[in-house]
Amino acid sequence: MQIERIVPDLTVSDLPGAVRQHTEILGLEVVMDHGWIVTLADDAGHHLSLMSSDATAVVNPDVSVFVDDVKTAYDAAVSAGVEIVHPLSHEEWGVTRFFYRDSSGRVVNVGTHA
Repeated sequence: MQIERIVPDLTVSDLPGAVRQHTEILGLEVVMDHGWIVTLADDAGHHLSLMSSDATAVVNPDVSVFVDDVKTAYDAAVSAGVEIVHPLSHEEWGVTRFFYRDSSGRVVNVGTHA
């Protein structure tokens, strides 16, 4: 399994306002907008996701890690005995993902694009 990218996920109370701030201050551009999550990026491939409330999970993740083999990552998480807080799921927006809670309580979204 290879990690393709890691993206911080910030939960915000005012999504349009947060998008406006980060695009104006940091010069990032909107590369994805699902209404509940907006991902910003620059030309060098740095990403930042802002979200109000996850569309299908009961908790918002703190970070997203995109991998080339999400099933292998899921099996490793289960073997490690960590809490799975969102099951391995194929989401309607073309991502297969699961969430686990690490030992410090952070929620990690592990996924792959279809």
